[in-house]
Amino acid sequence: MITANDPQATEEALVYRIAEAKVRIKRELAKVIRGQDNVIEQLLIALLSGGHALITGAPGLAKTLLISSTARLFHLSFNRIQFTPDLMPADITGTEILSDGVTGGRRLEFVKGPLFAHLILADEINRTPPKTQSALLEAMQEHQVTAAGTRYPLPEPFFVLATKNPVEMEGTYPLPEAQLDRFMFDINIDYLSEDDEVAVVTRTTSTKPEPIKALFTGEDLLAFQEIVRRVPIAEETARYAVRLVGASRPNRPGAPDFINEWVNWGAGLRAAQCLVLGGKARTLLAGRTHVTPADIQALAHPVLRHRILTNFRAEAEGISPDAIVDRLLKHVPLP
Repeated sequence: MITANDPQATEEALVYRIAEAKVRIKRELAKVIRGQDNVIEQLLIALLSGGHALITGAPGLAKTLLISSTARLFHLSFNRIQFTPDLMPADITGTEILSDGVTGGRRLEFVKGPLFAHLILADEINRTPPKTQSALLEAMQEHQVTAAGTRYPLPEPFFVLATKNPVEMEGTYPLPEAQLDRFMFDINIDYLSEDDEVAVVTRTTSTKPEPIKALFTGEDLLAFQEIVRRVPIAEETARYAVRLVGASRPNRPGAPDFINEWVNWGAGLRAAQCLVLGGKARTLLAGRTHVTPADIQALAHPVLRHRILTNFRAEAEGISPDAIVDRLLKHVPLP
């Protein structure tokens, strides 16, 4: 059992535990997932930071397999919710039904929805209307569901990992900005290299893959999160994260010209928090004890790409949020 509050655990021992866990997790995931090292690392950083993640990629890139395998690794309860245009908020949060009590009288009883699990796969989240998408807001932020004035806590740890298909836009709905901001990362998953695809095709068309083993528990994951928050960060590195986020906001003093030209709305304070907390987790996964500006830079794209809302001019010129983040990294000086 990994205990963050163990008084006998030295700083080096805690760092070693996290770095060792990364090696074991990657070795276990290699049974079913090949390549995608950056995607796996970003997903691990989100989990160790206690954040939710949006995974964007074309169909057939093992998004669902990666998420379900992660649930098995940490022995987490797992529910998959297929988001469709007719999905209603009560379909995911739960609803009250009239039932017969033990004494024969009738009473209202709350029946929990699929949201009551440690890890939720919100599959193709952009295929359901904003009303249902917004039903996730309280769960993602407060880790609870409110029904008929009664609050029901969700199990801990609690994560929402949502997938989004960027190819088919017909019949989809844009995610509300408030909900996008609740996702710590927007992780882009791309096609494998030719060699990796050959390896996957060969393996999946021969023998069945070896089942994923549970390496940790939910309690272990909560302990990991406590360790992550104890990682120190220098004020100049934290200030760099704040300046990077602040530079993404248009029509403010000192805003870069390209931001005023291409951006309608920039990232908020939560983005800076995600950069710092994610930087701490990345530091431990690398076997280090102090966050560096390089950690902040490495996470700038997954943290900012879904928080920078471009305008029509940027879209007409083919300027993507990732391209804007590239320019921000060049514009904001390192400490």
